[in-house]
Amino acid sequence: MNRTSKTSRELGYSMPAEWQKHDAIWLAWPYDPTTFPNRVDRVEATYVQIVKEIHESEQVNLFVTAEGVKEKASKLFRLANIDLDKVNFHVFNYADVWFRDYGPIFVKNKNHELAMIHWNFNSWGEKYEELLKDKQIPSVINEKMMLECFKPGIVLEGGSIDVNGKGTLITTEQCLLNRNRNPNLDKKQIEKYLMDYLGAIHFIWLKRGIMGDDTDGHIDDLARFVNPKTIVCAYQEDKNDEEYTVLVENYAILRQSVDQDGKKLKIVKLPMPKVISNQGKRLPASYTNFYISNKKVLVPIFEHPNDGKALSILQDQFPTRKVVGIKCVDLVYGFGTIHCITQQQPCKQ
Repeated sequence: MNRTSKTSRELGYSMPAEWQKHDAIWLAWPYDPTTFPNRVDRVEATYVQIVKEIHESEQVNLFVTAEGVKEKASKLFRLANIDLDKVNFHVFNYADVWFRDYGPIFVKNKNHELAMIHWNFNSWGEKYEELLKDKQIPSVINEKMMLECFKPGIVLEGGSIDVNGKGTLITTEQCLLNRNRNPNLDKKQIEKYLMDYLGAIHFIWLKRGIMGDDTDGHIDDLARFVNPKTIVCAYQEDKNDEEYTVLVENYAILRQSVDQDGKKLKIVKLPMPKVISNQGKRLPASYTNFYISNKKVLVPIFEHPNDGKALSILQDQFPTRKVVGIKCVDLVYGFGTIHCITQQQPCKQ
């Protein structure tokens, strides 16, 4: 439903911060052994744990590829004592699970009305042709929701940006300025789109993302707002690690950054987990890929001593929420973890 040629910002919409109240979460059930080689069953178990933790405080909207998959997921949920009244299944033949990137970004106005932004999805610079069909997911969702839908007409993935809900947006040059996304747009032009459709007024540009990230430097593996004035930042203490220089540079940029009011931000270091590789290729394991639900923060952990340190640091940042570690050693084989597979739907109240 697109009744206007105006931008979402012109109509008073902006993107809320992730810690603001949600009505629901959107996910897509894992099924493809190409994404998770020899690990689909274990990734399904990870999804069950995620849904169990989240469904207590927000509705779960779950895409499944067929009725038989719906029955399988329902059985697993019942075995885990998940209330199926809190789960809405959507049967559709999607390609993969990366909802953060191909799903809509929901925006909200002062009257608490929701709208959605339907960005173009080109599978991270047309790396995976078979995944391009997931660009239709926002339209599929809106056939049921019937929201005002804005289509900026540029390529953008949800994992490439993070906001503090007050006007500041953080991203990376490696991703948003990549020639495989919007080659005809420069930094100022991209910022104009982010202003017009997400309500951002101030921008923090980091340089590059973590090693192994096939999305070209998504911010959700690198640095995240945890409140309007605080960012947690992935940091590598080991000077011999190949991503040490990149992460130290990004940390230095953040230390010099300010918010939309010109005030210094608090920057909190998060350690990096162990290096996880698949056939010699480094995978993008990071503690910053967490999801902030209404009552809990779900954090990927990787069976490493730094897991406990990261959970403790994040618990300090979220005193009103319970921080929960979710084992993601299998999930990260698909090149993403918890934040990558989720998309929040803000509350209408």
